[in-house]
Amino acid sequence: MLKINGLTKRYGTNTALDGFTFTFDTGVYGLLGANGAGKSTLLNLITDNIKRTSGEILYNGTDILKLGASYRSKVGYTPQLQGMYEDFSARAFLHYIGSLKGMKHKECRRQTEFFLEKVGLLHAAHKRLGSFSGGMRQRELLAAAMLGEPEIMILDEPTVGLDPEERIKLRNYISDISRDRTVLLATHIVGDIETIARDVILMKHGKIVVSGAPSALTEEVSAKTGRPAGLEDVYLYYSTPEAMKNG
Repeated sequence: MLKINGLTKRYGTNTALDGFTFTFDTGVYGLLGANGAGKSTLLNLITDNIKRTSGEILYNGTDILKLGASYRSKVGYTPQLQGMYEDFSARAFLHYIGSLKGMKHKECRRQTEFFLEKVGLLHAAHKRLGSFSGGMRQRELLAAAMLGEPEIMILDEPTVGLDPEERIKLRNYISDISRDRTVLLATHIVGDIETIARDVILMKHGKIVVSGAPSALTEEVSAKTGRPAGLEDVYLYYSTPEAMKNG
């Protein structure tokens, strides 16, 4: 279980994350919000990539700063920026990532083939990453994040660059892997999480605006507006001042 209490991050006078509090169990949690809402800052704090200003992040009751490397080994991270070694093949890149994670050679090779197949890249395993499309890169990064079978998956805009068919396939796979792990999926695309998230957290200006199961949120907005609502309507209702006034 991942529990976050009053998590805050400031850069000078700018507050990127403001008192974020939430408890994550297994399943997909959708972090929804426009660029600058605080989603990436939250993920970077959870992955211990940046230092917090205040607050705590507890994994099974212990602050992750005390757990150190033992915690980071349980986290898989797919960043929004696609930094890769362009001359590596897809297979070689995963072998390299597995070695960085301290995986045994035989197990790393087994998981490499397994996850390349899962993300639809086994046919391109021998090809250079420099020749990959944006969507293929995203799938390669997801496979890399899954090496070692982490208990927490952090996905920052994982469908960027994917065509509609690829997006659906990736979304279904994310839903499948969330059955026995915690998946935090940050996006500004409502369709990425509408059908797979157990809870949606709508963020704005570094704060939680509203959170809950998609069905509960849509029912709430439908009751307030007097018309049927989808998750897109929830996003618009809580994201625009005009919607708030009319609600």
